[in-house]
Amino acid sequence: MKIGTDGVLLGAWASIKISTYSILDIGAGTGVISLMLAQRSNAENIEAIELDGDAFEQCAENFEASNWSDRLFCFHAGFDEFVDEYTEEEPDEAELYDLIVSNPPFYSEEVSSGDNARDNARQNTSLPFNELILGVSKLLSATGIFSTIIPFKEEESFIALALENKLYINRITRVKGNKNSEIKRSLLEFSFTKNDSTTNDLTIEKERNIYTDDYISLTKDFYLKM
Repeated sequence: MKIGTDGVLLGAWASIKISTYSILDIGAGTGVISLMLAQRSNAENIEAIELDGDAFEQCAENFEASNWSDRLFCFHAGFDEFVDEYTEEEPDEAELYDLIVSNPPFYSEEVSSGDNARDNARQNTSLPFNELILGVSKLLSATGIFSTIIPFKEEESFIALALENKLYINRITRVKGNKNSEIKRSLLEFSFTKNDSTTNDLTIEKERNIYTDDYISLTKDFYLKM
């Protein structure tokens, strides 16, 4: 599976505290977000979950080949079974995650590209938002951060679902391809602490393959040529 802009955006945008020790990447795909977070942080334990067999194998290979292989671990599992196993006994606060990230399979429309693996990775039926948020609420530490990227049209309902699980919105960045296009994605950051949230916009390109200063500033550490 190719590396998508959504994953790059989330990996660069997610907040990392100096005290962050453990990170969980839900639906890791090829592992690019976990790898970016390893590059950006000193977190000693970065774990990834991936259900698709081919993607899991590629993710594990990418982790092993990286400079941070001793800090990266990938599990071949569905999120529901991971949560059930993790929370069989009430986890100690120290065992919970300081940062959880997810670029979830979010296409709720019944669409088909003719490629089953790609469709499963993109359709919301693979990981419903309510299941994602409920699981995050069980795995996130009291002072932890949850960051995700979703379609802009789902933003309001996603924030409402999170609130039902006592996760409060802290930061929003709305993303569009160019200045003339509609907003397509929302980068969202949540925590168990209620703060005044901040909102801003990000435009990726000035024109085709010519990136904006904001996008370059956010992602330049992860491109060979930028």
